[in-house]
Amino acid sequence: MKPIETVRWGILGCGDVCERKSGPPMYLTEHSQLVAVMRRDAAKAADFARRHGVARHYSDAEELLADPEVDIVYVATPHALHCEQTIRALEAGKNVYVEKPMAMNHAECLAMIDAARRCGRSLFVAYYRRALPYFLKVRELLDSGAIGTPLTVDVRYLRPVDPIDRDPQHLPWRLRRDMGGDGYFYDMAPHTLDILDLLLGEITQARGIRTNRAGLYDVADTVCATLRFASGVSGTGTWCFVAPEGHREDSICIIGSRGTLRFSTFAFTPIEVSTPQGTESFAIAPPRYIQEPMIRTIVTELRGEGHCPSTGVSAARTSRVMDEIMAEQPK
Repeated sequence: MKPIETVRWGILGCGDVCERKSGPPMYLTEHSQLVAVMRRDAAKAADFARRHGVARHYSDAEELLADPEVDIVYVATPHALHCEQTIRALEAGKNVYVEKPMAMNHAECLAMIDAARRCGRSLFVAYYRRALPYFLKVRELLDSGAIGTPLTVDVRYLRPVDPIDRDPQHLPWRLRRDMGGDGYFYDMAPHTLDILDLLLGEITQARGIRTNRAGLYDVADTVCATLRFASGVSGTGTWCFVAPEGHREDSICIIGSRGTLRFSTFAFTPIEVSTPQGTESFAIAPPRYIQEPMIRTIVTELRGEGHCPSTGVSAARTSRVMDEIMAEQPK
């Protein structure tokens, strides 16, 4: 594919994520412009465009996909729309950056990868932790042998019920199976599973137990999993979205032959390396716009100057693991 001098973005679904995480980097990054946005609510699309200095706004996805000035489409819609909209964008001749999880299941991911290859376009996925300095420091510590050979990993993510989760008439779309998959696990856990893929290698086998303990909605609120990595590392994970009030935990602990490495997926707590020689801590704050480093890698790749670490191929591995964890187990 011919390098693009100035990468021009269009957004499908300019909602809250675009405000807080991804929209501004598209026009603040060098050699990058945000030229068009789309949202079904025309007034909200116009308001976003006005506040962010975007030239064009649409209320129909097809209009944005037909915009000849858009080089890459950011698909920031609910999970259930990712596959269809990504394939339509690719077939319209656009490169695509799609929010995570890449799709509702691994089969949809494979269809998206096939479309990208068929259309000769690039497909990137918003597992932006792969480009954040915090997680690159974790990888540096592992690669340097700071804790010796990694042996096991333990993941724990616990949080109390959000008040909105108690209102069955107004549940967030992430708790609607038809739009978000099997609950908050589909929204939160992929970030952790994907960064473990980067840090410890491909997860070759996963099994899980999903349950609904609080009965507030009809998707999973608690998930436990076992993991096996190609590197030989084994691991466990627990995700609970109905923990007691005031009880929160966001931790990843990698146990190595010479020590332990602790960090978090979302909280950016100081990275801690503990060995018989003592404990060393590294505090690395996230950038103001958390997707900025990832978006910069996409711009450099499309300009022919670099490489984006999160592709359809890498992201599909995470969706396969999700499928395996959430599969019905024999009784």
